[in-house]
Amino acid sequence: MSSDFETYEQDFGTITADITNKIGRIPKLSGEEKTQLVLNVDKQLEEVRELLEQMDLEVREIPVQSRAMYNSRLKSYKQEMEKLEKDFKRSRIAYSDEVRNELLGDDAISSESQLIKLREERAHLLDNTEKLERSSRRLEAGYQIAVETEQVGQEILSNLHTDREKIQRARERLRETDANLGKSSRILTGMLRRIIQNRVLIFILGAVIFVTIILAIYLNLRGH
Repeated sequence: MSSDFETYEQDFGTITADITNKIGRIPKLSGEEKTQLVLNVDKQLEEVRELLEQMDLEVREIPVQSRAMYNSRLKSYKQEMEKLEKDFKRSRIAYSDEVRNELLGDDAISSESQLIKLREERAHLLDNTEKLERSSRRLEAGYQIAVETEQVGQEILSNLHTDREKIQRARERLRETDANLGKSSRILTGMLRRIIQNRVLIFILGAVIFVTIILAIYLNLRGH
């Protein structure tokens, strides 16, 4: 897992370096060329967001004893991403002196207030757009957590069902054992009763034989 994280780190470094370079070029451009570069940077920023999401998932799979270090690195990358987004927002509404003069011509000084107002409006619009994007990402993350929670709940229900079946089988075996013990107890009681009866019969038979012998001896002695 850590090897995948490091691969994402390398991709993150390469893409963010390219983005930083392009952000510095945006204020120096105008027209279609600037629009194309802005679209290109916006696409790269989306790739970086996806990389951060993948890195976040990888960190969750890393053993707890090593997770703190990776969490710290991931946090720094997220902070770097936030800075890039702010720089990108400023670069989209910024113009170099050369481009500003080219756009405004001789009316550059008189139109400076209109340009400032335009910047403020665009900054406000971009800020609202970023808020919507962050809300959308939070909703996606919440949906993913809900799906994972549902999966965990289904696994728990399945385990509970399995445990219930095991408990029911154990109860059935216990009832069978109780029945067998009851049957064994009745058999042992019957055997004990027969042993006692046999001993009583033997005692009676011995007594009868003893009395018969005594009586025979007595009669024999009396006859003489």
